Amino acid sequence: MPYRPTQRTEARKAATRERIVAAALDQVAAGGYASASVQAVAGRAGLAVGTLYRHFPSKAELFAEVFRRASQRELDVLIEVSSGDGSTAERVARAAEAFSRRALAGPVLAYALLAEPVDPAVESERLRLRRGYRDAFARVLEEGVAAGELRPHDVQTLGAVLVGGLGEALVGPLSAHDGRRSRNEALVASLVQFCLNALPTAEVQEAIA
Repeated sequence: MPYRPTQRTEARKAATRERIVAAALDQVAAGGYASASVQAVAGRAGLAVGTLYRHFPSKAELFAEVFRRASQRELDVLIEVSSGDGSTAERVARAAEAFSRRALAGPVLAYALLAEPVDPAVESERLRLRRGYRDAFARVLEEGVAAGELRPHDVQTLGAVLVGGLGEALVGPLSAHDGRRSRNEALVASLVQFCLNALPTAEVQEAIA
């Protein structure tokens, strides 16, 4: 009779897998992707390297999963803060502020998610995250056009511009791990203003006309 794993065995395997993912995420948050060797993750999880490889055949596969989860968590926050009440400008400002503050609060992990050199499998998750951010901003912009607060424009392109601008401006501070509050507050304010200045508001169109 072929072996059939029991419910308890499957639960134990799932728990071990979650333990590995949590350890890998903690390792990236502490030292970046470059520090996250399989040996380091296994040690942090309290497991043998061979056990880790039974769940994840390669480092790339493990960290694709780690980046997928970490990215989705950040994206969910951005979608939530930009989906509430308020004008288009207020919603964009909230999203830009949340994006910036969360990155600066966890600079090592944020740098890994945004810019640190990674394996191709992990890079694909990074691109998925950027597309998700773009689409979240584009949704707000599209609703702003429908409400008459913004003039018609290519919301996907502007969404990508906002995400690209935020990410590029944060790369330097994140790589330096400069957590000075005064510097961070000024940077957040500048990034929020950048996003607001980029909005093609109906008032601007009327003034030009």
